[in-house]
Amino acid sequence: MKIKKKNLYINYCILHSLGKTNPNRRFAVLQEALVITFFLFFLSCSPKTPVILSIDPKIGKMGEVITLTGSNFGEARVEAYVTIAGTAPTNSSYHLWQNDKIVVRIPETGESGLIYVHIGRRKSNGVLFSNLSSVPKPIEGEEFGLEPRINSVSPQTGAPGMQVTITGNNFGGTREGSGVYFSWDYETPSINPFAVNEPEFIEVSDTELGYEYWSMREIRVRIPDGVVSGNLEIKTPHGKSRPVFFDISGKPGVKTFKEKRSYTVSYSVDIRTLEAQKPNTLYLWIPKPITSPSQRNVSLISRSMEPFIENYRGVSLFKMESLVAGASQTINLSYRVEVYTAESGMRPLSVKQEQSPLHAMYTQGTALIPSDNERIKAATSGILGREQNPYVKARLIYDWILENIFISQNSFSPDIITALEQKQADPCSAVLLYTAMLRAAGLPCIPVAGVLVPSERDRGGQTLHHYWTELWIADFGWLPVDPVMGAGAVPSIYISKQDTGNYYFGSMDNMRIAFSRGEPVLSQMESRGRLVSHTKSYSLQNIWEEAAGGLESYSSLWGDITISGIY
Repeated sequence: MKIKKKNLYINYCILHSLGKTNPNRRFAVLQEALVITFFLFFLSCSPKTPVILSIDPKIGKMGEVITLTGSNFGEARVEAYVTIAGTAPTNSSYHLWQNDKIVVRIPETGESGLIYVHIGRRKSNGVLFSNLSSVPKPIEGEEFGLEPRINSVSPQTGAPGMQVTITGNNFGGTREGSGVYFSWDYETPSINPFAVNEPEFIEVSDTELGYEYWSMREIRVRIPDGVVSGNLEIKTPHGKSRPVFFDISGKPGVKTFKEKRSYTVSYSVDIRTLEAQKPNTLYLWIPKPITSPSQRNVSLISRSMEPFIENYRGVSLFKMESLVAGASQTINLSYRVEVYTAESGMRPLSVKQEQSPLHAMYTQGTALIPSDNERIKAATSGILGREQNPYVKARLIYDWILENIFISQNSFSPDIITALEQKQADPCSAVLLYTAMLRAAGLPCIPVAGVLVPSERDRGGQTLHHYWTELWIADFGWLPVDPVMGAGAVPSIYISKQDTGNYYFGSMDNMRIAFSRGEPVLSQMESRGRLVSHTKSYSLQNIWEEAAGGLESYSSLWGDITISGIY
């Protein structure tokens, strides 16, 4: 209002002076008046810079809640955020955001430093917050401390799939035992808004060709799926670095994780030796629950035998030697795993095509996914016509599968070409057919295998082998697609969502446990070993058993995946 009154007064003075000048001068003065008025009006409408007046407390502990009072914060957070000594809290840390007040939980890994409020490109004044438990430490030279140190990250903002270069010290000559971690977050229904939760991280993924280069002073990685704006840190056997803030922006959609469920899964393998002479060896490749943005914190509860190799491409290798005819042996395993519902909201017009190493790798044809088959290519071309948008292409193929392929648990398709010709398929063949058609359309994707968990009212029910697809969208990450659930081709005790056809294109429930992503290719241990493969099981790995030496005959019984606890 003050600016408007001032505008009127300036205009009055200018116009009053017009009567005392010649006509040419009057026109020039009038132009100046209009320019000044427009400029002042623009200033009055331009966004205001946020201002912090006070913080409470000024000295506190990491993980506590702090209150910022001031002005021009905005009525909703939207893309705004707070930084504390350069570190941004996760999305779930914000408990209140008003134009004059912000209530936020300080990151556990934070340090003393200035607090700023960021709104777009505008940044508030800085107000100092001091960590009560911090103790000054002498600066160590490169030749002293062993923990990794980050000096710079370039660029400082990006989206999944983009390459980031990290420079610093003490990263180690190789990546063995080390990793780069980005922030991860999920929606929590906690009734206590001031509850202190540990910050969550997600490691750069090998499945996404995430690690491109690793040396003592430089690391180049690709931003993984599922990340949010927040801390980035490096962990090595000698410790972890101080976190730096990394901003996630430019995504063509939003993926949220919520509705956490914790499962205890148990399974076993029974071996009975029939004919054997020493020396002999039996190798068993037993899959374990995989780790992904929506399936996290996989932990071993118990096992009856220690593996020969703990974890190779998501599989533990067990080695049995000197087996005796008539003897029996059982391997029992039990894991705990957290699974989240993942829901996506996409802006199809913002999806772009991409040519990258990941794109090249996951559009190739394989024996399991023959996307280069002429019948697959012809069928795909007929569905898509001239469509170029990757998201729309994936949806067109999905809708065609649901409308034209009869998917049933009682069907059996020896291969996906037969499934395409006969227009009917079992769940595994249906998903592999969809995956092959996506790749034929030039869309990078991978198959996922695991089990479905029955609803809580049917806890006595058995798990069911299940399969789905993940489609890579540039700058977004993996988009889950489940044509089997979309078609309703499973018993009702496994379906938890309405409108399955639309829901399962882009979203995924938490009533499943994955044991393989992609095609885990395992290597034969001995040149003369006799291999056994399992088709349409809960993992798509190529080898399950290998007998070597004098092991002439044996039987193996792979037990079902059972759920012994749901939390």
